[in-house]
Amino acid sequence: MSIQVKDENVAKLIAEIESSFPELDFQSFKEKVDQALEVKDMTDDQVENMLILTAVERISRNEPEWTYVAEGFYLKKLYKLSANFRNTKIESGYGSFYELFNSLIEIGIYDSKVLTSYSRTEIDHLEKVIDPERDKLFTYIGLVTMAERYLARTQNGDFAELPQERFMMIAMTLLAEEPKEIRLQLVEEAYWALSNLYMTVATPTLSNAGKSYGQLSSCFIDTVADDLRSIYDCNTDISTLSKNGGGIGVYLGKIRSRGSDIKGFKGVSSGVIPWMKQLNNTAVSVDQLGQRQGAIAVYLDVWHKDIFPFLDAKLNNGDERQRTHDLFTGICIPDLFMEQVEKRGDWYLFDPHEVRRIMGFSLEDYFDEEKGAGSFREKYWACVNHPGLSHEVVPAIEIFKSIMISQLETGTPYMFYRDQVNRLNANHHKGMIYCSNLCTEITQNMSPTLLEEETVQDGKILIYKKPGDFVVCNLSSISLAKSVMDDVLDRVIKIQVRMLDNVIDINDIPVLQAQITNKNYRGIGLGTFGWHHLLALKGIKWESEEAVEYCDSLYENIAFLTINASLELAKEKGAYPYFEGSDWSTGQFFEKRQYTGGSWEDLAVGVKQHGIRNGYLMAVAPNSSTSILAGSTASIDPIFRLEYSEEKKDYKIPVTAPDLSAETMWFYKTAYNTDQHWSIRQNARRQRHIDQAISFNFYVTNNIKAKALLELHMDAWKSGLKTTYYVRSTSSSEIDECESCHS
Repeated sequence: MSIQVKDENVAKLIAEIESSFPELDFQSFKEKVDQALEVKDMTDDQVENMLILTAVERISRNEPEWTYVAEGFYLKKLYKLSANFRNTKIESGYGSFYELFNSLIEIGIYDSKVLTSYSRTEIDHLEKVIDPERDKLFTYIGLVTMAERYLARTQNGDFAELPQERFMMIAMTLLAEEPKEIRLQLVEEAYWALSNLYMTVATPTLSNAGKSYGQLSSCFIDTVADDLRSIYDCNTDISTLSKNGGGIGVYLGKIRSRGSDIKGFKGVSSGVIPWMKQLNNTAVSVDQLGQRQGAIAVYLDVWHKDIFPFLDAKLNNGDERQRTHDLFTGICIPDLFMEQVEKRGDWYLFDPHEVRRIMGFSLEDYFDEEKGAGSFREKYWACVNHPGLSHEVVPAIEIFKSIMISQLETGTPYMFYRDQVNRLNANHHKGMIYCSNLCTEITQNMSPTLLEEETVQDGKILIYKKPGDFVVCNLSSISLAKSVMDDVLDRVIKIQVRMLDNVIDINDIPVLQAQITNKNYRGIGLGTFGWHHLLALKGIKWESEEAVEYCDSLYENIAFLTINASLELAKEKGAYPYFEGSDWSTGQFFEKRQYTGGSWEDLAVGVKQHGIRNGYLMAVAPNSSTSILAGSTASIDPIFRLEYSEEKKDYKIPVTAPDLSAETMWFYKTAYNTDQHWSIRQNARRQRHIDQAISFNFYVTNNIKAKALLELHMDAWKSGLKTTYYVRSTSSSEIDECESCHS
């Protein structure tokens, strides 16, 4: 028997949404709605929320489509809230785009540059391009994420912008400086890629593009010199960037260790921990645009004398004065250390300041140019054997034990395999890579900014600095499941690389040396998410040779398309300034990766002849927020569970694996039930094609044997991975039985 909701307006709204989901049974839904309406009188707002939550509670692995029903009700509410801001009666969709511009400029949300860049005619044209039907591509959690985190709101928190307007604003902002004869066509192409959820831009770009505040890059990496002024200047720069929404990576390896001398006075240095405490305070006190706490990762070399207190800094026990719970930590590891761990040999710890003073070089400035041989190990053993240089000797495995203890308790330190990173650095002719960023996917040249002169002139203090390479992460990611299944990779990557390249020119970074570095290398980080989603749709098991081979061929294709897109931009706009002498210009980039054969050889010739627009091209970020928004799986990770609950302030949102069905369930083996060595094998193939690095997590139980965790790290290093991200551990009681076998 068909249930009819008594309230005419509510019945009409339900019928409208029900017509799009003939496969779902709405009878019990309508019964519950009727019961709720009979209990008490409700305001319109309460009715809207009741409809949303009644749909949300039906989302399950058996009926995952209810997420789109809940999304439909929430979308109606969003339209109404936006209409309230615009003072219109249009509650069924989008109003005037041009009027929205004026309203948000007037209250200081949008930047007025948008109206000076585009004519009224162009804005009216782009309004017609906006397709409200694409709002229905969101899952419920995806639309909630979009609304709560990214849509423009008033200072009072009232909703103003709608999802398709945000996508169009991003496209217009990133392509505003393109030649006018092709600009609208490019804006439409960018809008097509974004609105169809074929790609996402980085969170700062997604949130801040077109607005009067904030910047567009995801994160930054700084190098701290062993100098008091540099340390404090670095902290100032970090707080400035954190305020504007950037995450930070900081290399501390040049700072002298505890007990080192200062100006000849022996034993007076307090080492790196006090400076970490200072950064920890910055992370807590300077948040990212009021949206989240500042996020800072600090890196130290495994041969530094402060390595043990550094590894203990996030632990929950011990001396709180030596703890920095709000920082993330990373270890810079040479091949030689891993060899010593494997053979259970000794490892020697040094003070970098003493090495510089006695040896006349900085040990951190070298790496092994070949596997098993090179300048780092030569310099390292020279330090070990120098009678005038002090050192501490410990079994290498003891350091690794401390690493693993910290990882199982806190998830960190991250692992940064510095030799492999620098061997494959396409711009080694211009510098050194000491560490990675907050999420371990960025590997670009780094150097400290140094004070050169400070003078008084005409009553003003003039400070002259020698700018170092201050790394900027400009990120964007392809949704693999959608782009591959719809066969649009080539089209997406072409516009995506152009958008990323334009971020470099239009972004207003408040730290000047970062602006200089950004334009010298023009580094970007094109990444991917939805790998597990794609495997499930294609019917490929994670733990299989087929998945490994498919990973290799897919990412080779993505690399080819990305390099080619940057080459075409170089023909149009010129190569990046540091192109000459790079591996791109010499052809070494292609030789090191064994890219041979017709199309690759033609591409290498084209790059040599015309240059390439971007000195760094690809990096795979974690994508946790943007993959939720786009309704797919995060990055290159396996899913946590087939279904879980996303915690909100006063309720939970059930979420299921994307496109979950009787067919795909078999291929959604969950992370903690997956053999991590298969994940390493996939990532080793993937890493060959990614010129930077990959945010790659290990998923282990907290009762994992030390030997098994050590074997994972050894496998990752030997397989040529550049970095590993978190060790995500959990108790065995929290791990679901292998659900993929239940279909």
